[in-house]
Amino acid sequence: MKTYAPCINEFIRITKDAYLKGWHERNGGNLTYRLTNNEISEIEELFEAKEWIDLGVIVENLKNEVFLVTGSGKFFRCVELSPEENMGAIEISACGTKYRVLWGLANGAKPTSELPSHLMNHNIKFGTTNGVHRVILHSHTTNVIALTFVLPLNDEIFTRELWEMATECPVVFPAGVGIVPWMVPGGNEIAIATSELMKKYDVAIWAHHGTFCSGETLDLTFGLMDTVEKAAEILVKVLSMGGKKQTILAEEFKVLGEAFKVTLNPECLK
Repeated sequence: MKTYAPCINEFIRITKDAYLKGWHERNGGNLTYRLTNNEISEIEELFEAKEWIDLGVIVENLKNEVFLVTGSGKFFRCVELSPEENMGAIEISACGTKYRVLWGLANGAKPTSELPSHLMNHNIKFGTTNGVHRVILHSHTTNVIALTFVLPLNDEIFTRELWEMATECPVVFPAGVGIVPWMVPGGNEIAIATSELMKKYDVAIWAHHGTFCSGETLDLTFGLMDTVEKAAEILVKVLSMGGKKQTILAEEFKVLGEAFKVTLNPECLK
């Protein structure tokens, strides 16, 4: 098997791990990662720039940035088997309105159809984290999707229910989760709605569709997704057993936050 630079290998590993979790049936889900300057230098010898293509959105904070992306209609299962056909590197133009393929996405493949959603949220997170966040992962997380059919589509209620399922949850996502009501995927409407939530949260749940996570590294973002889905799995089991008989109380969450030095969203403690 052909060997690649570490950044490409890490990207491939995360797509494989996410597929093995059962989050990426067929061509479900997508992943984008903003490369560091050092990582760009490691792979730039592979670059063969194609023509510029309109993004349909403006991403001021991402001018001249380079991303690894999964392909439109491509299977996470196949990224490891044939990276250059199922993923690629793209560059954002100096005006922030176009992109071009630099590597991969062979045989006329295109970046994920949800590229506008990813880039608009990268754009927001670049600003709110001072460039620290580099990853957006969207997965079809089974138990989270199931919960969107039975829980109120309300940020605070959904967050509190997930927090109560495992002590680590408020430590891992102290701001909570935001909820996007059902919308057609891939368009500007869902991209705008998600980017508004990403000003406050690192996790957005798309009702009846899946989960959208932002993070600093590939591992941290995968771990965030995994933690939210694990909490959802526990909640599904608790509900199937007749519901909670005891739980973690608001005052106990406050003690937890103090112990781990994290600021919990007070709206979720009411």
